[in-house]
Amino acid sequence: MEKFEVIFKQSVAKDLRSIPVKDVARILRRIKTLKVEPRPPGVEKLSGQEKYRIRQGAYRIIYEIQSFELVIVVVKIGHRREVNKIT
Repeated sequence: MEKFEVIFKQSVAKDLRSIPVKDVARILRRIKTLKVEPRPPGVEKLSGQEKYRIRQGAYRIIYEIQSFELVIVVVKIGHRREVNKIT
């Protein structure tokens, strides 16, 4: 049963355009699992921020959890080389 709603920032569409289609499908399936469990095993809370990071292959998904509204906001998706520099 889904508890949370997932919302994407507009910049995430641009992030997804640079990722191969087969990887995008896996990333979107991984994001869909966050609706049920927003803090799955392997999730890392980013230090000094209210954001979380999960892995999907070589890609990272950065997101925020708004518990009161039951919303997950996907902030950034990118290859681990690029995302780790930003976060």
